[in-house]
Amino acid sequence: MKSAIASHEDTIVALATPQGTGAIGVIRLSGKEAISICNQVFRGKDLSSQPSHTIHFGTIRDGDKVLDEVLVSIFIAPKSFTRENVVEISCHGSNYIIRQVIQLLVRKGARLARPGEFTQRAFLHGQFDLAQAEAIADLIAADSEAAHKAALDQMRGGFSQEISRLRDKLIHFASMIELELDFGEEDVEFASRDELKTLVTELKTVVSALIASFDLGNVIKNGVPTVIAGKPNAGKSTLLNALLNEEKAIVSDIPGTTRDFIEDEINIEGITFRFIDTAGLRDTTDKIEAIGVERTQEKMKQASLIIYMIDLSTAHVTEVGQEINRLENLGIPFIAVGNKLDRVTEDQLAQFKDFKLCYLSALNKENLENLRQKILAIVQLDTFKTGHTVVTNLRHYESLLKTKQALDDVLNGISREATNDFLALDIRGALHHLGEITGDITTDDLLANIFSRFCIGK
Repeated sequence: MKSAIASHEDTIVALATPQGTGAIGVIRLSGKEAISICNQVFRGKDLSSQPSHTIHFGTIRDGDKVLDEVLVSIFIAPKSFTRENVVEISCHGSNYIIRQVIQLLVRKGARLARPGEFTQRAFLHGQFDLAQAEAIADLIAADSEAAHKAALDQMRGGFSQEISRLRDKLIHFASMIELELDFGEEDVEFASRDELKTLVTELKTVVSALIASFDLGNVIKNGVPTVIAGKPNAGKSTLLNALLNEEKAIVSDIPGTTRDFIEDEINIEGITFRFIDTAGLRDTTDKIEAIGVERTQEKMKQASLIIYMIDLSTAHVTEVGQEINRLENLGIPFIAVGNKLDRVTEDQLAQFKDFKLCYLSALNKENLENLRQKILAIVQLDTFKTGHTVVTNLRHYESLLKTKQALDDVLNGISREATNDFLALDIRGALHHLGEITGDITTDDLLANIFSRFCIGK
């Protein structure tokens, strides 16, 4: 299947830099005729006689008309990103110039590239596997330190090596089982069932750990939707402003000031948190405020983390216990924050000692760092920092779930003393699902779906 797609010999062209006016625009060509097509419109050195990885100054001309002065970079196959001949034309970043140059190159024999087609060609030519190709898109989209690190690790093959190691171990036993099928009448055993059971148990442990890492991976890639909730005047808007270090939300002593939610992103030690300040939770006859309360309750159900604000200066112990009990019943990670520390005495604080509150004064920004560290502890960032492989891609996660099920089936087959053909079927299933991750097993539809999400020019 790969060779069939790779046999397409047309040369593709696209703008590799963002759309819009800028200092420069980079136009990329890839394909067998990339250098010769560019040579037809370039006036300077003869590009066909220049060595790879060189840059040349000249002009791009449409007949006698000069379109622009440019720098042309040449990468000769297989020493390029796509492992094809690649030319990159650095021109001035005028939309008019870029449009004219691309139209000229199309007239000379190139065609417009589809989204992600450059990366797809790199994958099809063996530059990297499918998981690494997907990591390129994640690297481009990364907007935090953690997302950047996760994408870079995957692009460099950390995750792929883990999957390949699992497949290699399983392939050996699969071949031994298949060999036994060929000698079925001779009652020989090439694959020890005890060794197979030990191996599959080990693989299942690794796969389970990768599956469990997806919660953290999803947080790293997409950020953490974090709802700030609590009763009116508990200090929710003040906390949001303190975390943002700006006056984002209106702060007032009048209950019910926040009637809808206010949202902004904050980066804490490389993790993006999407903080959502919500309307105060209380019974109200005000129709508008009631809608805000209803929206708060919905946001809390959708959150990955809830920061629940409690006004220490007015709260009652029984009431606080009831509120925390409701939070526990939601089943969503939460931090109960005792706010307005500056307004209470030690004796008042003592009554809340059983609730493990995070005490602070949002107004004075006192103990704010303690809250940040509690937030980070909940997302388990330390696990990521220790270098453990983290799954960030939903497609990989789903394939790992299917792999785990196939490995469970192998173990069940061994315990039931299933015949070799059934064991071989389940082992092949596990190999298939692992192969889907790295691209050893692909379909045209799968590739089209993955690479269509890339930007054009990448």
